[in-house]
Amino acid sequence: MKIKQFTVYIEQDEDGMFIGSIPAIPSCHAEGKTQAGMMKNLAEVLKLCLRNVNKKEVMRTKFIGIQNLEFSNA
Repeated sequence: MKIKQFTVYIEQDEDGMFIGSIPAIPSCHAEGKTQAGMMKNLAEVLKLCLRNVNKKEVMRTKFIGIQNLEFSNA
């Protein structure tokens, strides 16, 4: 069995829920009360997404980093 690795973007909303998404796979996102719970849910969603997605839709991306952008809305 070949192991694939995907970059996961993780956010936390104002209610404390963790939201994870895999930008390389269209519509692949999940949430959970804990980060571990969200990752478990996301793994289940990923299985379904990979079953239903066209191989050409899977983007080959490489995570580079995160950077803040500041601007004035005045």
